[in-house]
Amino acid sequence: MLLKIAAIAAIVYLDQLTKWLITTYLPESGKIIINGVLRLSYVENTGAAFGILSDCRWLFISVSSIAILGMLWYLFFKKPGSRLLNLSLVLLAGGGIGNMIDRVLLGYVVDFIDFYAFPKIWLWVFNIADVCITIGTALLALYLITSTIAEARAGKVTAGSRKAMSDAAAASQQPPKPQEDNENQKADSNPT
Repeated sequence: MLLKIAAIAAIVYLDQLTKWLITTYLPESGKIIINGVLRLSYVENTGAAFGILSDCRWLFISVSSIAILGMLWYLFFKKPGSRLLNLSLVLLAGGGIGNMIDRVLLGYVVDFIDFYAFPKIWLWVFNIADVCITIGTALLALYLITSTIAEARAGKVTAGSRKAMSDAAAASQQPPKPQEDNENQKADSNPT
């Protein structure tokens, strides 16, 4: 439990620290990290991930709060046994809390990672919280797919086992075959 709390706190801290560093030290023109590929650019995002549905602050705060509380409840009270599920929920909760802090305190989310190698395909600027949310969502989808497949396989094995047991029970309760009946009658009619 402490490891989960520490991991969520570390994500929130890293997210908020990087946003503070960007707002404090990044020049207005931004900073090129890899020419033609990656730069740091300050953006105030009033929408959801990647700027979708701008100006719906209270909607995002409400929906995010419910989702974060649900994930935290599941993590700490349901205690999922799967490491993959735990990791995905920690990433989602940490990223959600990081962006929630911005929305509540600033009215927007600070984005700064600008991957501009393919400007016709990728137009969005994002932050550490967005990265955690995206990876957490992918891991959650992977968990759901693999657990569904595992449950389906277990169901087939169980159904197959039941059928085999049923067939075996039915075979043991069948009357003797006619050939055996004829041999039994011959033995009874031949006095020795």
